[in-house]
Amino acid sequence: MPELPDVVVYLEALESRIVGQVLEQVRIVSPFVLRSVEPPIADAAGRRVIGLRRMGKRLVLALEGELFLVIHLMIAGRLRWRPRGAKAPGRMGLAAFDFANGTLLLTEAGSKRRASIHLVAGERALSQFDRGGLEPLGSSLEDFRRRLLSESHTLKRALSDPTLFSGIGNAYSDEILHRARLSPLALTRKLDDEAIGRLHAATQDVLRDWTERLRVEAGNDFPEKVTAFREGMAVHGRFRQPCPTCGTPVQRIRYADNETNYCPTCQTDGRLLADRGMSRLLRQDWPRSLEELEERLAR
Repeated sequence: MPELPDVVVYLEALESRIVGQVLEQVRIVSPFVLRSVEPPIADAAGRRVIGLRRMGKRLVLALEGELFLVIHLMIAGRLRWRPRGAKAPGRMGLAAFDFANGTLLLTEAGSKRRASIHLVAGERALSQFDRGGLEPLGSSLEDFRRRLLSESHTLKRALSDPTLFSGIGNAYSDEILHRARLSPLALTRKLDDEAIGRLHAATQDVLRDWTERLRVEAGNDFPEKVTAFREGMAVHGRFRQPCPTCGTPVQRIRYADNETNYCPTCQTDGRLLADRGMSRLLRQDWPRSLEELEERLAR
């Protein structure tokens, strides 16, 4: 799922292309993508884009007349900038936004249709999409600490909870926790002040670093390679590959459609965290250390 750095770079690329431009037409290719009916989507046509903003992982296009187009890419949704009037591609095409200088396409890979478009009128209606999470960039240590300790969760869950922190998801929470040298399963209310300080600094550093990397990668072009698995990430998507800090093979915890990646040496004092599915299967045979895991793999 595109997270804060990806959404910021999308918005920066759109700013030079569509702010000040008239949205000539919205072409809905897949009816499931449009999740609102009032006002009708046709009301967006003919209105100038007067601003852009990010709400968590959502992109918001502010139109004349206090109308707002809200786009949530979810896991597999992506934006493409193409010549004016471009056709939405086959099964992946969801919608097209036509401007005089080009067309913005919304696509989604896979068979599940999770990406969404809403058109709402007025700031009050727009506020329904604000999940209330603290904006991590620029947040003070005290505000970060207060939000982190407001509920008792694992660090992985807390960082990726949009009601606690805005714009952080599965990928960058892995990277933040590795940078902070903290276990994804550590409990928020058991952290001392030093660990909270490391986590706050790591959150800001990782998000800033990756936003700048993505800016450089895109250059003056529209960002086309938006993915949760990037070369240069420390642990996310790098199961069994060496940790760039210590060389230990990266491990993972799998659950539902997601997984958490971590380095046992850097984050858990060498202890392997129990993968729910595998630990249920192996029970008492679950390896508790890297040494034990390596012995088992060598058999």
